[in-house]
Amino acid sequence: MEITDVKVIPVDDEKLKAFVSIVIDHCFVVTDIKVIHGPKGLFVSMPSKKRKDGTFKDIAHPLNNQARQYLEERILSVYRQQVVAAPAAAEATPAPEAAPAQPSEAKE
Repeated sequence: MEITDVKVIPVDDEKLKAFVSIVIDHCFVVTDIKVIHGPKGLFVSMPSKKRKDGTFKDIAHPLNNQARQYLEERILSVYRQQVVAAPAAAEATPAPEAAPAQPSEAKE
């Protein structure tokens, strides 16, 4: 299994940091993955569905720890690149300079 594409949509929220979609082997997409900031740092939350009893059940998830670790590392790596790159790009973009003041013509 190879994650061939990761799309991160940042969210400005205290805990929810981004929505993510991944493409596996150029042929299978998983959407509604979340990057969440918890008490121990960032983690990946798989797409889930709310049950009638109010609990949530993952609707797509890795079957073993090796797959989960690969998925989390890949998603968080792309997330961190975008979060670090976005402020750096904003700082590198020069602010538009104000046009020089034009002398006003006094009418007599």
